[in-house]
Amino acid sequence: MTVCAIEPPSTDGTAGVPGTGCAITADGAYAARLARDGDSWFPERWTLDGPEPYAVPLPGNQPEGPGTEVQPMGDGRVLIHRPVAGRHAFSLLYPTGPGTGELPLGAVECAGPGTRLTLLPPAPGGVRAYALAVGPRSSVVWLVAGGAFGPQRCAEVPGRCSGGVWLDGSGRLLALDRELDGRTKTVVVDLERAGEVSPLLQIAEGSDDRLLLADPDSGLLLISSDAPSPGRERLGWGVLGSTLPVRFPECLRVPECVVTPFAIQPGQVLMPENCAVGLRIDGSLGTWVGVWRPAGREVRHLPAPEGWLAGTGLCTRDGVLRLPYATEATPCGVSDVPAPGGVAAPATAGAGAGDAAREGTGVVAAERTGGVAAERAGGAQGPDPDGGAAGAFERVGPVGAEPGPPVPAAARPVPLQQAPLGRLVTN
Repeated sequence: MTVCAIEPPSTDGTAGVPGTGCAITADGAYAARLARDGDSWFPERWTLDGPEPYAVPLPGNQPEGPGTEVQPMGDGRVLIHRPVAGRHAFSLLYPTGPGTGELPLGAVECAGPGTRLTLLPPAPGGVRAYALAVGPRSSVVWLVAGGAFGPQRCAEVPGRCSGGVWLDGSGRLLALDRELDGRTKTVVVDLERAGEVSPLLQIAEGSDDRLLLADPDSGLLLISSDAPSPGRERLGWGVLGSTLPVRFPECLRVPECVVTPFAIQPGQVLMPENCAVGLRIDGSLGTWVGVWRPAGREVRHLPAPEGWLAGTGLCTRDGVLRLPYATEATPCGVSDVPAPGGVAAPATAGAGAGDAAREGTGVVAAERTGGVAAERAGGAQGPDPDGGAAGAFERVGPVGAEPGPPVPAAARPVPLQQAPLGRLVTN
């Protein structure tokens, strides 16, 4: 299951309340949030993988303060982050009969002025948890849970970073949106190679490019960039491991609304264009849910359940959106919404270039199999009907000589100036 928080589920404390978002483990088994009891806030764990969802309150000795964040771990414990006077304390909470047990993990000091530390989205596996400390000139990735000796410094990235998207199923490759020299570009941090940093997404030299969501199974990437329309952010999609250009479908531009992807359907190996994508849509009439597939070229608009924890949810392998909600009558609920618009299997590598250009489907999946014909199908000479922009992705890693089950491989996009995109650049 694929989930991603576009923004950390916390506030910076300026509003005088703790963070009110909800975080879900990468496998969708647990969620955690800060619930309200009158004027007080306390941690709450949700169990989502049973017959019915249920919540377990985890109150401490006192209400939680501004800037507090919570995140579920794979074993059901809840990581809590409490900022206090320049120090950031971390503990694991767990139920102990009528009370709450707490295991202190240590603290991180951010003495520098203007430094802000927030939790990164839950890592695959649920064993480790990471935080990002953003300073005036650089950003530091911290391992705050799952280490041997308390919080550990993993990597330092020049520039101010934001976001945070996991690119693989092992929790090794972390994508961050880095602001440096006035431009924002996505970079990848390899946590198993001493925090090695390399470019991940660079659509155009003068554009601001951000990675919003990624699915390791299909390689589908959801991207925000102003490359197709300078000064105005647009949503686009690409595929990790592909040399095809990033596309910016017109249907994702909803007038006078803000569209934010929050979940991708997993398990669609070699079929990224078939993946259902859950969208949060905010407009003057309120907030509702959208479902989009790259192959469908249209957004299906659906009402959000009452009390939806907006922007939070996951998608199952069967294409069902699971949307957590909380109301006075149902303080812990999940609404299952089947994603409409499923499509047939993509075109084969032998399909003609004209068909691929018209349909916009099947090209990427075929290219990922390594077929030569796929490059011909993907390289249609006419303009991209989805509004493509240059941007390329390259899969790196050993290729087995004998066929076998698919094995997750490290992958990273390649900057535009390094990619063979001469005839694939479209406007």
